[in-house]
Amino acid sequence: MFEYVPATMAGSATPPPVRLAKSLGLAFLGRTIFESVRLAEVWGPLSQRFLADPGDSGALFDLATLVQMRGDREKSLELQASAIEQCRIYRTTHGAGTGPKILAFMSPGDFMTNTPIDFLLEGSDAELTIFFIDGTLPEPDEAPEHDIAFLAIGQADDDSAALAKLHGAFAAWPRPVVNGRPELIAALSRDGVADRFQGHPQILCPPTRRVERATLAAVGAGDLALEALHAGMGFPLIVRPIGSHAGKGLEKVATPAELAVYVEGHTAEAFFVASFFDYAGADGLYRKLRVVFIDGKPFIAHMAVSARWMVHYLNADMVDPANRQEEAQMMATFDEGFAARHAAAFEALAGAFGLDYFGIDCAETTDGRLVVFEADVAMIVHAMDSAEVYPYKKPAMAKLFAAFVAAMSPAARRGLLAA
Repeated sequence: MFEYVPATMAGSATPPPVRLAKSLGLAFLGRTIFESVRLAEVWGPLSQRFLADPGDSGALFDLATLVQMRGDREKSLELQASAIEQCRIYRTTHGAGTGPKILAFMSPGDFMTNTPIDFLLEGSDAELTIFFIDGTLPEPDEAPEHDIAFLAIGQADDDSAALAKLHGAFAAWPRPVVNGRPELIAALSRDGVADRFQGHPQILCPPTRRVERATLAAVGAGDLALEALHAGMGFPLIVRPIGSHAGKGLEKVATPAELAVYVEGHTAEAFFVASFFDYAGADGLYRKLRVVFIDGKPFIAHMAVSARWMVHYLNADMVDPANRQEEAQMMATFDEGFAARHAAAFEALAGAFGLDYFGIDCAETTDGRLVVFEADVAMIVHAMDSAEVYPYKKPAMAKLFAAFVAAMSPAARRGLLAA
C-alpha cells in the first residue's frame, strides 16, 4: 500500500514521483496506548492489514511503534528495521493537511533517537514526512516535495557516526532546513555541555566526564585519584552507563568503595560520571523542569516534583495534588516567572548551542542559578496526559505546539534567514 507523490523540484526538469507509505503517526498511536480502551480498535486492523499483505510497510511501521510503546524495545526495532527495508519514507497528515509540509530526516531507532516532531504537530494541519537515512543525505529529487526540511537526528552518546556523516550536507539543500548543522547537535553531549558552561555566572552544569570502565575501576580501587578525571570533581558522584536514559543504571555513589561495587555490578564499557549537586529546595523537595526552545524562545513542557533526587516525570510524585498544583502554577506563570528570572541563562544557552530547536532538563538553585542536567533535540514532549488529572497542561502545550507549527512555516524560516 504505497503512494506516489511529487518529488522536490531542484532544477528545471520534473523528477519522477517518489514512493512513500502512510503512517497513523506517533501522536495518534501514543494516544492509543495512553487511552488503552482504543488499543484493540487500532491494533486489530493494523495486524489484519499486515497479515493480508506483508508488504504493507505502513501497517508494519505503525505496529513497530505500538510494540515499542508497550515496552518491547528489541522486538519493536526488529519490526521497524523490516519496515524501513521495504520503504524509507512515511507520511502522516494532521487535520486537513493544509499547513506546513515538513520533511524530517531521521535515523532508525527508539523514541530517544530523533526529535519527536509528530507529537509537536498534534492539533495542527501540518503534513509530516519522515525520511529514514543511513548517514547519507538523498538527492533532493529523491525526496518528496516539502516546504521545510528538519534534521531530527539526536546526539548519540554511543559515538554514532550518523551526524558526522552529514557534516555540510545541507549547505545546498533547496528548501530551508531546521537544525541543519549536524555538528551543533553532536556537540550536545553531557560532558560537552558541562565543559562549555563551567564557571558560568548564571548556569550551573556539574563537572562531567566520559570514563572508560578500567579507569573508573581504578578510582574505585583507590589506584587513581578522582581529581585525575576532573579537577573540580568530588564525591558523591552520579554514574550512568553511556547511552542510558530515563534513569536506567543511574546511581549516586558516595565513596570509592561504593563506586567499586557499582562498576562490578554493571557490564558497560564506559560511563558518564558527574559530581552530584543537591538541588533540593528549602522544603527538601526536588523540582526538575523540561524547557523547549523554539527559535530561541523558551516554553515549558513539564515540571516534576519529588522527594527523591533522581527525578523523572513518570517516577515523580505527581499523583500528589499539591505537586500538580505547583506544576500548574509554574506553567501558568512561566513567562513572567521562571523564564524571566533565568532570561540571561536562557539567552546564553540559545546563543551557545545555535540550534533552531532543542530542549533542556533543568532546575533552580536556592541562590538563583539555573542548573542544566542535559540538553538534546530529541527530548520527548507531548500532550498525552489525562486532561481530567492534568487540566492545566492543555493550554501550555497548545501554546508550545502553536509556536512550533508557526516556526515551521516557510515565511518564518525566510524571516530568520533574512535577519
